[in-house]
Amino acid sequence: MMKSSRTCLRSLKAGLADLMRSSTMESRRTSLLGAMGRTSISNPKPKGTSYLGVDVGTGSARAGVFDSEGKLIGLASSPLQMWKEGDCVEQSSTDIWLTVCAAVKAACKNANISGAEICGIGFTATCSLVAIGADDSPVSVSWSGDARRNVIVWMDHRAIDQAERINATKSPVLQHVGGALSPEMQPPKLLWVKENLKESWAIAFRWMDLSDWLTYRATGDDTRSLCTTVCKWTYLGHAHLQHTDPTDTRAMDACGWDDTFWQEIGLGDLVDGQYAKIGRSVALPGHPLGVGLTPLAAQELGLLEGTPVGTAIIDAHAGGVGVMQSVPRDLVPSKHEGDTEKAESTEVVEEDELSNRMVLVCGTSTCHMAVTKKKLFIPGVWGPYWSAMIPQYWLIEAGQSATGALLENLVEEHAIAPLLGNRAVQQKISVYEVLNNILDNLATNGSVPFRSALTKELHVLPDFHGNRSPKADPRSKGMISGLTLDSTEVGVALLYQAAVQSIAYGTRQIVEHLATHGLKVDTFIACGGLSKNRIFLQEHADILGCPVMLPRETECVLLGAAILGAVAAKKYVCIDSAMMGLNAPGLVVQPTTDGKVKNYHEAKYKIFMSLYEQQCSYREIMATALAER
Repeated sequence: MMKSSRTCLRSLKAGLADLMRSSTMESRRTSLLGAMGRTSISNPKPKGTSYLGVDVGTGSARAGVFDSEGKLIGLASSPLQMWKEGDCVEQSSTDIWLTVCAAVKAACKNANISGAEICGIGFTATCSLVAIGADDSPVSVSWSGDARRNVIVWMDHRAIDQAERINATKSPVLQHVGGALSPEMQPPKLLWVKENLKESWAIAFRWMDLSDWLTYRATGDDTRSLCTTVCKWTYLGHAHLQHTDPTDTRAMDACGWDDTFWQEIGLGDLVDGQYAKIGRSVALPGHPLGVGLTPLAAQELGLLEGTPVGTAIIDAHAGGVGVMQSVPRDLVPSKHEGDTEKAESTEVVEEDELSNRMVLVCGTSTCHMAVTKKKLFIPGVWGPYWSAMIPQYWLIEAGQSATGALLENLVEEHAIAPLLGNRAVQQKISVYEVLNNILDNLATNGSVPFRSALTKELHVLPDFHGNRSPKADPRSKGMISGLTLDSTEVGVALLYQAAVQSIAYGTRQIVEHLATHGLKVDTFIACGGLSKNRIFLQEHADILGCPVMLPRETECVLLGAAILGAVAAKKYVCIDSAMMGLNAPGLVVQPTTDGKVKNYHEAKYKIFMSLYEQQCSYREIMATALAER
């Protein structure tokens, strides 16, 4: 039951609360919005045809400027500060905004354009949790009490116990997250703060997904994204199923919160004020917020006041928007080959063009994004989420919590890492391309039948940060079988390749799991940092037995964000038409046709599957031993 019988009374109380809200806050916001209204006629309006995408990742904020054809013309990145203490990982929203401003200005400079030529802006970010007070000041989420540290980063696992307690309720809303919330989602983190940082809980006025905070900071509009609330907050987006026009992105009253769920898990106080602290209105991605950039935000970003800003989206989902239509036309079902109308089309893409596709957003973690017209519940997989990425489609989202982070941990923390780093600098390539070259050279040895066979005695379970899908086991650990005392560059290269293979086996496991529950995918589009790694791509193609496609633009998360800006600026009528107009295909990596390579991976995949089973057995043995008296 989404709404209790007290809804009308709550609405009345909420209205009174609105009238009595902090006079300082209301005066500031009224003055700000009033100033916007008074200056909107005299201030110049953006007249260009460039779109700006902003992506706040785990370690940096990036900005990209795209032209009217979706081609990147300017890029910039700035590093982010981060605090890591055990399972706690924190950032500062103040630092994030300053970094965003620096990246935006640099990107425009690199594109050789002025702020007036940006006609629309879109933001995307990790699903980190931001706490702010009534005056928008940061509220600490840290044991240290440091107010700067007001962001719980997505990968933070402090709330594992809270997640397990929430999952034990067996609430119906958990059906939409594969049956179990991850500690990376927001309800467990909120409960952790309430139980451990009571003062912060008392003074926090807004709890926001980082993407939503960015748009709020830019526009003053507190409307939340259907993407963030549905995917990370248990909001039931299908409460808006009657909203069937993808060209209408209006903000909607938040009627998808489940009162009973929040009360059962101990966060019933968030229900008060019609969920004012976590979202009273939601909108589809790309909805134009407020009246665009506020005067202050425009000045800080070096852009024009009033520039349209679209409702945000989570970074992995932005990657999906940026690449889902990047499949070469000769690989699209034949009945669509004559359809060349793209840019201004209002037609929703037909199901058979999208429902067999999976986007691999490969970065610090990997997200496996698929959409379908069918409402499918799949254990251990997040979703189905209605309209969370592409309007009118159910989103199915699987993932691996550590992929890029795993490779970084194994390679860059290795004793030989400085030597590899120096070589990478000298050759002007990445450390991983140095390792790829080492593997290529090793494969020339006559005793090695093919490169993948170099790791025949080395096997990895990549769950170094838990298993997100399909096991939904945050307590799972990484495993390596076959280690030696070899600390040379050859040793680390082989470990690196085995880890890459294990990530690909994890993707195969996810794909097979989806297929057994009615969702078959055979078209894979890769994006993100790891998609620039040729061995990573080839191993995935060989292990999946399908081509892995790349988009024309490598910065597809930024392009996905820019598409939100294009829709907000009314350059396209909806997300679908903007994707058709701005996505474009690139390289296609074909799988091997060598039967020996296929047989090799079949054998290694069986070992991969057995590693998790062994770990569960070991856990049971030790739990029994500790329980004995």
